[in-house]
Amino acid sequence: MNVQLRDPKVIMKLSRLGSFHQSRLSFLRSFLNEFKDWDYKRDLFNLDKKGYGTAVYSFKKNNRVYSLVCFANKINDDERSDRVIATKWDAAFTLHDGIPLKKDIERLKNEVPKQEVGRLSYKELTLSRANKSVRVFNHVVESLSNGNQPDLDLLEKVGYLYRTTAVYGSGKFGLADRFRIKNREEINGPFRLEMMLVYLVRQFTFDQVNHVAKNRNPKSAIELDPKICKNLGIGNSTGLGMAPFIVNHPTLLNNWIFCRETALKKIRELKKVNFKDSNLFKECLRNSISNITSWNTESEYQLKKIKLLLKDVRKSINFIENEFNFQKDYPFNELYTWLEEETCEECIEYIVSIMMEPFGEIVEPLITQMSSDEEKYFNIPTDRTVGDLRNILEKKYSNILTINFNEKENYKKFWFISRNKEEPRLADRFEEEGSNLEQPLAIARDIKKLYNKISLSKKTLKLSKFLVDNSELRHVVRRAFINEKFPYSEIQDNTISENIIPIDMLRLKLSFFGALKFDPRSDKWLRICMFQGAPLPNELKDFDEQWVYKSHN
Repeated sequence: MNVQLRDPKVIMKLSRLGSFHQSRLSFLRSFLNEFKDWDYKRDLFNLDKKGYGTAVYSFKKNNRVYSLVCFANKINDDERSDRVIATKWDAAFTLHDGIPLKKDIERLKNEVPKQEVGRLSYKELTLSRANKSVRVFNHVVESLSNGNQPDLDLLEKVGYLYRTTAVYGSGKFGLADRFRIKNREEINGPFRLEMMLVYLVRQFTFDQVNHVAKNRNPKSAIELDPKICKNLGIGNSTGLGMAPFIVNHPTLLNNWIFCRETALKKIRELKKVNFKDSNLFKECLRNSISNITSWNTESEYQLKKIKLLLKDVRKSINFIENEFNFQKDYPFNELYTWLEEETCEECIEYIVSIMMEPFGEIVEPLITQMSSDEEKYFNIPTDRTVGDLRNILEKKYSNILTINFNEKENYKKFWFISRNKEEPRLADRFEEEGSNLEQPLAIARDIKKLYNKISLSKKTLKLSKFLVDNSELRHVVRRAFINEKFPYSEIQDNTISENIIPIDMLRLKLSFFGALKFDPRSDKWLRICMFQGAPLPNELKDFDEQWVYKSHN
């Protein structure tokens, strides 16, 4: 049986992309698998009684060492902000390549807490900062210092002790350029070292809270129960800064989604599924209900999505338990077809993720294909003709070509870079100034503009000639030829329409990171939790692959 890959014109719609969930392909999960046999160590823990100072954690294997260097700082409550434009944080971190010498730590102590204003070196690979959830952190310290474990209801509502506001890499602020590390055999997928930094920061938050509690009341204090630690992650606030990434990295986006689609195709093509694998799938699906029911948000938009997801997941479980037979041929293909007919987009994509759980032998080889050497595909084949380009546009962008960009609702928004922070923002073209500074992120509009232009040109005209007179459309000509080779490289939606929901773009990227429980604070930013339920560093040598689907209560 040969199952077709799903149609990009369906899958690359923002409503569908914004329904993706973490899976075995997600970077934080594959990172844990790749580094589970590395030696973890806390090398330095030099904090004062109130928890301020320096700590170093490391992963080591053979001659390779990665070290997280942490600086915990005293700041006033009015200086604490989750906004990217903040200048002070409760803690600042960098991932150092190798074992930091004393002089490295002194140098970093002067630079890392400054974050973007500081300067790092090629020895540093990633950079981040984080703030306490003050209410939760203080409650945990208070409880532990009095010999009690903290209130689980409060911890469940928040899910973390600290939240990061940015994780930087790839040459920013003097950090090592990606080319220095991209060929290392232990780094099999994108964002590996960013995931390592966040994972080690999580452990630092547990060590710090235990340390402060112990110093507050040395006689009575106890440590935070490891089970409670396990059910805490690291929070993160993510805004529009992340959205252009998936527009600006088309081949990378393609590879992420192509691998997911390939995994689904191969699972649907399995003629026979054994009892152990079908049971694991059913167990993960049942267990996942606790993730959905403990998902906290005040967003009406998200609450509606959760309610519909829960209803359809329960409907799916009922169908699978009472009506479905995994002994028949191609069971996952039949189940997938049922999902498409009977459930919402969010539920379809949620269960697609869970279908991957029993099939490590299908998923793991794909993980190595999720990076991209993007420069290879940057050149425009100028010897091709306008006719070639027109064929690509009509075949690959047929939905986009039907949009009427003379109607106000179809070009109401515009993307620009804020002067204050050099971060992307989205504004109303008819109510706010600045559309003259618009960024080239309106791909649908520019594709339509390109199509209208080439419709007036001879089909035999070489692109080299066409581009001489139309150089402002070079960026979309390039994208069209990328899309010819990479079917999932383009969002098949209008990113400047009146009804765009930008957090769909954020959710797409965060699902590949491995985030759980998206909590939108508006249509432009959200909070998430990473590594909630993940094994602790001392458990990595032997952990349950399906930890995501264990209860986080």
